[in-house]
Amino acid sequence: MNSSQYLAWIEQSAAALSAAQDELTALDTAIGDGDHGLNIQRGFHKAVEKLHGQEGQDLGSLAKTTGMTLLSSVGGASGPLYGTLFLKAAPALNGKTDLDTATLAQAIADGVAGLAARGQAVVGDKTMIDVWQPAAAALQQAAADGADLATASAKAAAVAQEAAESTIPLVAKKGRASYLGERSAGHKDPGAASSAIILHVLAEVLA
Repeated sequence: MNSSQYLAWIEQSAAALSAAQDELTALDTAIGDGDHGLNIQRGFHKAVEKLHGQEGQDLGSLAKTTGMTLLSSVGGASGPLYGTLFLKAAPALNGKTDLDTATLAQAIADGVAGLAARGQAVVGDKTMIDVWQPAAAALQQAAADGADLATASAKAAAVAQEAAESTIPLVAKKGRASYLGERSAGHKDPGAASSAIILHVLAEVLA
């Protein structure tokens, strides 16, 4: 993965999140405050603007810019969470202009650890952690198996899609959805849904 592929990932994620805005809004209207679709696509479009002209930067700098932009421009809980994910992933990428599977897996794992700490969530709480934790584990396993980036990211994306669907029957234990108690069951978590989209786009770019 090089810097141009990273930039393509963020650009194509912004486009995919825009296309899914109505779906994400509907999911968030059911169990949240209805703004996740608008907020997350706007944040990624802002990140694309900030990253414009930074093609020569190392991947750590690009991830840091992405994280800071999401942190400052996305409303609700998802801004701090997505921002933290990219900021905590950045140190593993510092000084690198090209990545192998092991380095990407480490960066994502570091980002997910930061995300879990920030959100105080674990798998089963019906949050984006339900997607990122197993996706990170799939990447690390693929790296240990010697898989290339295309294969590893495809596995992570498949795991992410399945994990997002698995949030439907769960009762939310964190965030605004937790106020609904048992009534939060039967709905996919919007943060899990947007996370699966972002990981799917990563796999497409690296394919």
